[in-house]
Amino acid sequence: MSEPNPPRRPLATFLRPHAGSQADTDATPLAEPSAPPASAAPDIEDSPADAAPEPVAEPVAIAGEVPSQVEPTMSEPVRAAASGTPRAQAEPVFLRGGGHRLRTPRWQWAIVAALSLLLLLQIALADRARLAAEASTRPWVAGLCSVLRCDLPAWREPAAFSMISRDVRPVPQQAGALQVQASIRNDAQWAQDWPVLRLSLSDADGRVIGSGVFDASDYLGAGAETAGLLEPGQSAQIAFQVREPAASTVAFNFEFL
Repeated sequence: MSEPNPPRRPLATFLRPHAGSQADTDATPLAEPSAPPASAAPDIEDSPADAAPEPVAEPVAIAGEVPSQVEPTMSEPVRAAASGTPRAQAEPVFLRGGGHRLRTPRWQWAIVAALSLLLLLQIALADRARLAAEASTRPWVAGLCSVLRCDLPAWREPAAFSMISRDVRPVPQQAGALQVQASIRNDAQWAQDWPVLRLSLSDADGRVIGSGVFDASDYLGAGAETAGLLEPGQSAQIAFQVREPAASTVAFNFEFL
C-alpha cells in the first residue's frame, strides 16, 4: 500500500530568511575602515578611564629672580616636618623675634668714637719724635703737646742755617794757631738746636789738607748749656781756635751738619 504524498509547502516559506540560518553566516560583512596612512600622527596609548590624573607642580614665583628649576611648593611646617628638624631650630636666632631689627644705641657709638680718638692720641704721643721731624705733621703735634704738656724734640734742619760772616786769622804769639770767628743765622720755620760745624782747610791747589768738626760746646764754651735754641731768624756769633796743619793753607770751607 503506497504512502500518501506529504503536503507541499508554499514557495514563500523557502524565500523567507530564518534566524541563525546558513544564509546569515554566509552574508558578506560590511567593509571596515581602512588603516590611517603612514604620515598620520602616531597612535597615543589611551590611559585607563578610571586612572586619576597626576598632580602638576606649580612654579614658585620669587621677586627679582627667575627660577632655573621648578619645584613643588611646600609650606614651612611641612618642609620642617619632612627634614626632621623642628621649625624653632631651623630658623636663625635673629628671626625668632618676629623680624624686628635690633638697633645699636647712640651712646654706644659715642663710646666707640671716644675710644678711637683716645687710641689715635696715644699713637701720636708715642711716635711724636718721628712726627715732629716732618714739616707736614709738626704743627699739629706741637699744638697737641702744648695742650697735654708733653716734650717735643727740637726741629732739625741743618740746611736752614746760613753763614752771615766769617773770619780766620792767625793767633798772635801762637805759631800754627788760627782764630775762627763767624756769624750764623737760623732761617728755618721753627727753633733749632745749635748746629754742628765742620771746618775744612785747603791749599792753593784746592786739596783739603785738614778738617775738624765742632759742636756747640766747642764754639760756645761754658755758655753752651744755657744757650737754649736758635729761634727762627735769630743770628749768633761763634768763635773757636784751630791748629793750622800746614803753612800753605789759603782757603777755608764751612759746612753745617
